[in-house]
Parts: sequence; C-alpha cells; structure tokens
Amino acid sequence: MSRGNTRQRIQDVALELFAEQGYEKTSLREIAERLDVTKAALYYHFKTKEDIVISLFADLGRPVDELIAWAEEQPRTLATKQEILRRYHVALMGALPLFRFMHENQATVRELSIGETFKARMTTLAGMIQDPGASMVDRVRCVSALFTMHAGLWLMQTVEGEEAEKRQAVLDVAIDLVTQAHRAEAG
Repeated sequence: MSRGNTRQRIQDVALELFAEQGYEKTSLREIAERLDVTKAALYYHFKTKEDIVISLFADLGRPVDELIAWAEEQPRTLATKQEILRRYHVALMGALPLFRFMHENQATVRELSIGETFKARMTTLAGMIQDPGASMVDRVRCVSALFTMHAGLWLMQTVEGEEAEKRQAVLDVAIDLVTQAHRAEAG
C-alpha cells in the first residue's frame, strides 16, 4: 500500500473513532488497533492525534482555500457571490466527515490550532459575499447563508425527503439570503 493510501486510511479510521467515542476518548493505540498496524507504524505518519486532525483540515480544507483564492480574483457581483456559495456547497459535501467531527467535538476544535484556521476561513468567506458598508440586516443575511449551509448538513437529516433535494434546498436558501442582501444594497 502506498504512503498516500496509508495516510488516508489513518485519517478515515481516526475520524470514525473520533465520531464514535469523541476526540478526547480516542487514543493513538485504538487507531492503530482498528487499522491492524503497530503504534510505531502509525507514528511513522502521525505523531499525535492533533497531527491527524491538522492533516484532515489541510487536506479537506484545500478546496475552501482554492475557492477563496478564486473568489479574490473575481468582481464582487451577485453572480460571483452566488458562485462562491455553489462552490462552497461542493466543498462541504466533500468534507462531510470532517464537519461531523467538528460538530461533535466543538470544544476540542476550539482548543486546537485548527479552530482558528476554520474561523479565519469563515470570516474570509463571509466578507466575500457581503458588500462593504452593508446594513446590519444584510450582513446577518450573508453570515446566515454560510451557517444555513453548515446547519443543513445536520438538521436536514431529520427532514423527510430525498438527500439531493434537501441539499439543493439548503443551497437555494443560502443563495436567496445573499441575493436579498445584494439587492438591498444595490437598491
């Protein structure tokens, strides 16, 4: 098995265990046992649980970083803001296990260095979908659009309906919030 595949397997198993029993209650030994490898083999790739989580944020956060880089080069039009939300939606779908971890281990995320990284990404994205000088109501709409997308990952699980339809509805609501904010500023 290649190094990249082993690294990915470690990340996947660690996320499973973190989700099952929590970050604090999961040990490197348990991760190694679930993988059926020695602790030394695990140490070759990751020295600590935090190293695993940081690597997950780096790998799964890359699409968000790429989105931010793309958005920085775009005009601040309504179409750009809507496209930011569409691309962010795709990035979220690709990082569902990581967002599950964050949701279920919020105190840990705040304590680890990744908490600040995530907060910085969200602040940057929120700024990119807001107009400078927007009213407080419109700033709330824009921030709410991002949190609608996050909440939709979890809260919509209890709502009846097809997954694709629910995900599209969440994206539509987020886009509608940003559209309302943009039109209010333009009007």
